[in-house]
Amino acid sequence: MSGYKLKSKSSAKKRFKFSASGKIKHKKANLRHILTKRNSNSKRKLRKTGCIADVDMPSIKRMLPYG
Repeated sequence: MSGYKLKSKSSAKKRFKFSASGKIKHKKANLRHILTKRNSNSKRKLRKTGCIADVDMPSIKRMLPYG
């Protein structure tokens, strides 16, 4: 009998993408509502994607085994 397939976490599939170099990208938080108190510079910075810290990489790679 061949090996089992691992399931990916659906929540992680929606939130994370792998870059070409193998890093994990994510969208930054705090850009959904109550944006009147933020200035435009900070809102512009939140539009960019961020990278996951090295400490969190193993747990996210476990959630996305074929990522």
